[in-house]
Amino acid sequence: MEDYKIKIENVVASTQIGENIDLNKISREIKDSEYKPKQFPGLVLRTKEPKAAALVFRSGKVVCTGSKSVEDARRAVKQIVKMLREIDIPVIDEPDVKVQNIVASADLGVDLNLNAIAIGLGLENIEYEPEQFPGLVYRLDDPRVVVLIFGSGKMVVTGGKSPEDARKAVERISEELRTLGLM
Repeated sequence: MEDYKIKIENVVASTQIGENIDLNKISREIKDSEYKPKQFPGLVLRTKEPKAAALVFRSGKVVCTGSKSVEDARRAVKQIVKMLREIDIPVIDEPDVKVQNIVASADLGVDLNLNAIAIGLGLENIEYEPEQFPGLVYRLDDPRVVVLIFGSGKMVVTGGKSPEDARKAVERISEELRTLGLM
């Protein structure tokens, strides 16, 4: 197994921290929060360490984005809960954080012929329109992810629920390309 420098770029996770959350109070009392209800129904709270942004909705749903690991997403949610508790917003002690999407990048370290790959992998799971987008879009069923493959050998894996999904996708694609003699 080779190391293709797989790097997690973004983890999107969600949770429920309570209900009937007073977004106006949060907006007044937490100076770095952003709340413009006419433009968007959620309030934005940012954490510095780990660096992440959370959208907090009146319903109590929280979507956390921007962290570089699943653990950082969980830590960011804990910080949000602590921030809200400090201003007397009733919230759940240990909210269940669920990963919704992981975006990772990888580099196969070789230039690729995307036209040959589109033909070799079969067109049923591939979208490749170089006039519209420079990458090839490859939809995998196992793991269930979408991979953007570029001529430079760089890839973006999105839709995974764990870092393992990205690793499996990169390994599977590199194996398929080797088998086809395209790498």
